[in-house]
Amino acid sequence: MTAKDGPQDRYKGVWLIFFMLGLGTLLPWNFFMTATQYFSTRLSDAQNTTAADRLSEVNGTGIRLPPTYLQAKFNNFMTLCAMLPLLIFTCLNSFLHQRIPQQVRILGSLVVIGLVFLMTAVLVKIPMEPLPFFIVTMVKIILINSFGAILQGSLFGLAGLLPASYTAPIMSGQGLAGTFAALAMICAIATGSPLEDSAFGYFITACVVILLAIGSYIMLPRLDFFRYYSMKDKTEYRVHETHAELETKMDLIKKDEPNGVEKNNLNTVPLHNPNQKPSVISIFKKISVMALSVCFVFTVTIGVFPSVTAEVDSYIAGETEWKNYFIPVACFLMFNVFDWLGRSLTAFCLWPGMNSRLLPFMVALRVVFIPLFMLCNLRSHVYLPTIFQHDGWYIGFMILFSISNGYLASLCMCFGPKKVPSHEAETAGAIMAFFLSLGLALGAIFSFFFRALV
Repeated sequence: MTAKDGPQDRYKGVWLIFFMLGLGTLLPWNFFMTATQYFSTRLSDAQNTTAADRLSEVNGTGIRLPPTYLQAKFNNFMTLCAMLPLLIFTCLNSFLHQRIPQQVRILGSLVVIGLVFLMTAVLVKIPMEPLPFFIVTMVKIILINSFGAILQGSLFGLAGLLPASYTAPIMSGQGLAGTFAALAMICAIATGSPLEDSAFGYFITACVVILLAIGSYIMLPRLDFFRYYSMKDKTEYRVHETHAELETKMDLIKKDEPNGVEKNNLNTVPLHNPNQKPSVISIFKKISVMALSVCFVFTVTIGVFPSVTAEVDSYIAGETEWKNYFIPVACFLMFNVFDWLGRSLTAFCLWPGMNSRLLPFMVALRVVFIPLFMLCNLRSHVYLPTIFQHDGWYIGFMILFSISNGYLASLCMCFGPKKVPSHEAETAGAIMAFFLSLGLALGAIFSFFFRALV
């Protein structure tokens, strides 16, 4: 019996469900990150600023006020509260998956994330002082990224039961999560509604997407294609297959028994003992260049995005509508679109090669984006001058920054497991995932330093 004899994925139902679940893993973080205008307005000094003044700061109908401490540091703390839990729970998930059932991990994570978004939407309508609002927001970000890490690890484990091609919809969903969040924010601004109403609709949209992800996961076990690979149908097939393999091995042993007496040493020492776990340190030595490279890629990216990049003002907008759309379009939408294009390029081009010295050099070269963004038209410069004032400089930097992030990170993640034998590839993949998360966490820490230099 082969996989061809099993049921087919009718109407690509399982593929679409995994795409929706992939969208749900990164959508929460992107929704919080993209809503910087809303959070900045809520963190204004309530004692010195009226509500009308705070709204005028966003809508461009009044004089821009200097940012408060919470406003200036919000993106830094948001990134830190997102990336550290992501790193910690990515590591913990390797223990949790043995003790907590898969359904509880995936469905429970989605429910918690949905409830946090619902709470965020409700809080839009509830007045709060800046400091309590800031603390509550950081707690929500910690919760969302902690459960998001569990959801992501569990989802990739679930996809491992299916053919290899079913990891692709998860990656596609994750790649489009940021684009979806940016487009949702642009649509909310385009309605022309007050900021409060736009933010409420924005977070309700996220709740709807999470509900769709929950409904999709509930439907998954009902599809024959998924049951064949993950439940009784496939289990029974594997039992018969294992039994046949044992019979074959017994026949081979009997052929090696002279005069009916079994040899003490029937075989030579195998090249690889499947019961012996490969050394993590020895595997890391083989993939260290790729692991450190992907770590550095994301350290640079998260170090300035969005803590520095979201603080840039449009030079040419004046009092036009472009002022409202500049950060959602030029920062968040462009980053996510070109990052996705960079990731997609690896399906057609794998240059430079796996052992080329040019790849780590190109990764290291990305450090130049840190000073380039810091010298753009930021809202408040203290130590550095504004050199790249025009919007065109910022947009050009953002295109190169995002496409190199997606392309180089994907190359490293692809090459890492290929530098070791097949029986060590799974461990190599786990090491690469850890260094990816480590890069995100280091970037969050360095973002405080980069923002302070401005």
